[in-house]
Amino acid sequence: MLQTTARTRTSNLILCGLFSALITVGAFIKIPVPAVPFTLQFLFTTLAGLLLGPRLGSLSVGVYIGIGLIGVPVFANGGGFGYILQPTFGYLLGFYVGTYATGTIAATSHQPSFRRLLAANFVGLLFVYLIGMIYYYFVANFFINQPIGVWPLILYCFLLPLPGDLAICFVSALLGKRLIPILKEGVR
Repeated sequence: MLQTTARTRTSNLILCGLFSALITVGAFIKIPVPAVPFTLQFLFTTLAGLLLGPRLGSLSVGVYIGIGLIGVPVFANGGGFGYILQPTFGYLLGFYVGTYATGTIAATSHQPSFRRLLAANFVGLLFVYLIGMIYYYFVANFFINQPIGVWPLILYCFLLPLPGDLAICFVSALLGKRLIPILKEGVR
């Protein structure tokens, strides 16, 4: 039993590290759009929640954020503690909360259906946008003196990236449906 526990801990550690690295890679695969760049970070954060569960999935996102805050340029626009004053930092916080929510919903079933995984991704996306947009508004308007109105905020930070993120929700749910049984089989 001790050997299985040690092996499980080791595989969990490897998977958390892998997803932190994938989120980093996802930050550099981007399509430039005004205000908030479209990246593949959301794909990897949703997959972390679906495949690793709420605790380990959000831990992998937290490790990624921590690495960026200590100065390693892993975020879409750099790194360092001063990054918290970037308007887009709220999306990183949203990834953390969204990954936890996605993992919590997906983990309620041992073999979650595609619909459950898709719903989990949509709830995670809701948290990403909610936290990201609120943070963006307050930092832009009250800290860095680059005011943005509510309508431009909705346009640039919600409407423009939404189609791509909805597509990512579907892709992530499809991948999750295929990979969850493989990961559960490998953990034994």
